[in-house]
Amino acid sequence: MPGSHPAEQGVQLRAAPNTLSSMTIQSGRTARQLCAAADEALTEAAFRTGEFTEVEGLFGEARTLAEQDGDREAEAVAVGGLGMTHHYRNIAKLVSGRVPTDADVAAEEELMLRALAIWQEIGDPAGTARALFGVGLVFQVLRRDWAAAMPYFWQSFGLAEAVEESGDLYGRSEIHRHLGFYYLVEDVRLHEAVRQLGYSLALREKLGDPRRIPSALAALGEAEMAAGDLQRAVELLSRAVAAARDADLLPWRIQDAEENLRKAEVALSAAS
Repeated sequence: MPGSHPAEQGVQLRAAPNTLSSMTIQSGRTARQLCAAADEALTEAAFRTGEFTEVEGLFGEARTLAEQDGDREAEAVAVGGLGMTHHYRNIAKLVSGRVPTDADVAAEEELMLRALAIWQEIGDPAGTARALFGVGLVFQVLRRDWAAAMPYFWQSFGLAEAVEESGDLYGRSEIHRHLGFYYLVEDVRLHEAVRQLGYSLALREKLGDPRRIPSALAALGEAEMAAGDLQRAVELLSRAVAAARDADLLPWRIQDAEENLRKAEVALSAAS
């Protein structure tokens, strides 16, 4: 279902691309360097491996160092990163048919709110936008409460330009992606859903990370299918399946795209 997929949120303080193995053998890293390593590890875990232990360790170490050094920005990134790590773990439970416990959800919510409080204290609009989005995820994805989620998402959307200006194309793409889900399944306005999801895809294609493009293709394909453009839906979902396989994504991510492609093909065949 749209909106049930994990958020795929980038964080600030990105370092130059590097391999996880080379980053994890370095010593004496700063909190910001640890955040950059943790961010890359989180992307790999969320999209390809499903293993979050190392991610949690890196963000946890970054948080400790940031607190010791008084680096509030790095602390906010580390706390938000821990919140996202909890989020992906909770999503993994949902995907496998399990339900996250109340304690699981509460732990994630506490971290998201803590990150938001720090960013608001700092007064950084891009960080605040990402943190607002993170809190919204707790309500939308885990509590299934769009009414509670949207005040956070709307505030995040209002700061989306600042997110892009900070260099985080992916963070902005996620804001538009979940707004697209809102118009697809809650306040149904299919034209607007297609517009928002199309912009989300364009941002990810500009970023160029092959791990993050398939889910945007699939989301837009679902919206086009709902809007009745079945040929376009099949095209997008075919690309999503191929891209997910090429990127060696987690099996459930590939299967999700495949399932929606089958639905679109059946609908197109019936309409022909």
